Amino acid sequence: MQFFGRNKELKKLQDLLEKRSSSLIVIKGRRRIGKSRLAQEFSKSMKTFTFMGLTPEIGITAQNEKENFAKQLEINTGLKGIKAEDWNDLFWNLSNFTKEGRIIIILDEINWMGTNDPTFLAKLKSAWDLYFSQNFELIMILTGSMSGWIDKNILSSTGFLGRISLDLTIDELPLHQCIQFWAEFSTKTSAYEIFKILSVTGGMPRYLEEINPKISAEENLMQLCFEKEGFLFREFDNIFSDLFSRRAGIYKKIIQALIESNKSIKKICEIIEVEKSGVISDYLDDLTKIGYISRDYTWSLKTGKDSKFSNYRLKDNYIRFYLKYIEPNKSKISRNIFSRPVAWDTIMGLQFENLILNNRHKIMKLIGIPLEDVVNENPYFQTKTIAHDGCQIDYLIQTKYNCLYLCEVKFSKNHIRKNVIQEIEDKIDRLDIGKKRFSIKPILIHVNGVEDGIIKSGYFSKIIDFSQLLHSKSIT
Repeated sequence: MQFFGRNKELKKLQDLLEKRSSSLIVIKGRRRIGKSRLAQEFSKSMKTFTFMGLTPEIGITAQNEKENFAKQLEINTGLKGIKAEDWNDLFWNLSNFTKEGRIIIILDEINWMGTNDPTFLAKLKSAWDLYFSQNFELIMILTGSMSGWIDKNILSSTGFLGRISLDLTIDELPLHQCIQFWAEFSTKTSAYEIFKILSVTGGMPRYLEEINPKISAEENLMQLCFEKEGFLFREFDNIFSDLFSRRAGIYKKIIQALIESNKSIKKICEIIEVEKSGVISDYLDDLTKIGYISRDYTWSLKTGKDSKFSNYRLKDNYIRFYLKYIEPNKSKISRNIFSRPVAWDTIMGLQFENLILNNRHKIMKLIGIPLEDVVNENPYFQTKTIAHDGCQIDYLIQTKYNCLYLCEVKFSKNHIRKNVIQEIEDKIDRLDIGKKRFSIKPILIHVNGVEDGIIKSGYFSKIIDFSQLLHSKSIT
C-alpha cells in the first residue's frame, strides 16, 4: 500500500541522520495510527532489523516474548539456534550485527515485549549503553500503542533519562492527506461523500486503506461495518483485547458514557456508578494518552488562562460509531440477517466536530489567525452560576488583540438554515466577558452548503466549507 502524508514526522526523523551520534527514538500513538508504517517508510533505504512483540493474549508469557524475539533475530541475521534464555544474550547477539554503518533497529510494540518481564527495560537500557550507542550511525526506534506505559516506563524512567533523542506522538492524518486514499477518484467524489467515510474512520490510515473509492460511502460502510467479514466489524474487539486486557470493562464503560456528549469526570463517575477517585483519573489519563478521548479545558476569557474545569470528549470517530451502531446489531450481523441502520446521521454532528478539532490548525489558517496571536483555543464551556447562564461553544479562539472567534461547527444533510444566526446570538449573550471589551467574530463551518440568506446577511466573518479542508491548496 502506498504511503501517504507524515511529512513533518519524516522530516524530524531524517534530521537525525545528520547527527554525529546514535539516536534512541520513541514513536507512540493509538493502534492503526501508522507508527510501524512511519518507521518502515523512514528506514526503507537503510539496513534495518525489525522486531515485533507478541500480542498480549491470555497465556502469553515473558518467555514467549523472548522466544519470539530469538526467532525474529534468526530471520534477520541468518544465525541458527539462538537461545532465548536471557534478554542480555539476545541483545548482545543483535549487537554483533550492528557495530558499524547506518543501521536502524525497530522494536515494534515495545510495551508488548516488556509488559510481563520486569527486567526487560533495564536490560535494554544496558544494551543501549554498552553496545548499540557505540555505533554513531545507529538509530533505534521504539514504538508502542500504550502511551501511558511508555511515558511511565521509558520517558519518565531514570534509566532512560537523557537518552531519548526524539519523542514522537502520532495523531490522525490531516484531512488534506486523507483524501489521497481516494486517488484519482478524489476529484469525482463530493466532499459530503468523503465526509461520510471520515465520520467513521477519522484520519486513521489503516482504516482508510480498506475503502474502495469506486463505490459509494454507504456501500463501503456496509461492507466494512455491517458484514461479519468486515474489517471494522471486528476491529473494536481487537483494540480492547490488545490494549486493555484485564481492565477492558471499566475502560469500555467510560467510553460508553461519552458517546452522546462531552462530560466532566464527576458526570462520568455518576453514569458508570463509581466514586470519583485517583484510580478513575488514571483510567481517563490512559484513554487520553492513547488517543481515544480528549480532555478539553475551558478557560477564563478575562485572563486567557486555563480553568481547573474540563470536559472529556470521545475523539475517536470509529469507536463512537461502533458502540452506537455496530455493537447493538452485532448478533444480527453475525447471522447475516441485518439490513442497515435506520439513521446514521444522529451522531454526525459529534463526528464532524471531531474532524474539525483534529484539524484546528487548518481552521486557524483559513480564518487568517497566526499561531503567535492565539491566547487560548478549545471547545469552550461556561457552567451556570447565579451570576451568569451556562454556555457551550463548539470551538472558540481567543487572540491577544481581544478578538473572540466563535466557531459554530454545524452538520446538516441539507443547507444550513438562517436560524443558526439566532442560535449564535443567544450564545454570545450568555458569554461572561465581564467588563473586558472583545470583538466577537462568528465563524460558520459546514459540510453541505448554506442558505442564500446567510450569505446575504453578512453576519459571519468567515464561512468555511468542509471541502476547503480536503484540499491543501486552500490552506497553504
